[in-house]
Amino acid sequence: MRGTYRVPVHGPTTTRPLIEPFGETEDEHRFVDRECYEFNPQLRTLWNDRHCEHCRHYLTPRCQHLDEFLDDVEDLSPE
Repeated sequence: MRGTYRVPVHGPTTTRPLIEPFGETEDEHRFVDRECYEFNPQLRTLWNDRHCEHCRHYLTPRCQHLDEFLDDVEDLSPE
């Protein structure tokens, strides 16, 4: 009788940065490491990279910079 050969479905887990440095511009750095940053505890601690999108107040009325985020989205909308 021969046993079965098991092949893992997923590769080994590795940690890598969430934001790739390739293609970053100065404009993208304005949403990083602000004094008001407060990590969102509902996210994995691995994501605590001080980016605004991982902040507890991101896109909420408690965000001091909400207008700036909304202006940034409006710039991307098609005309």
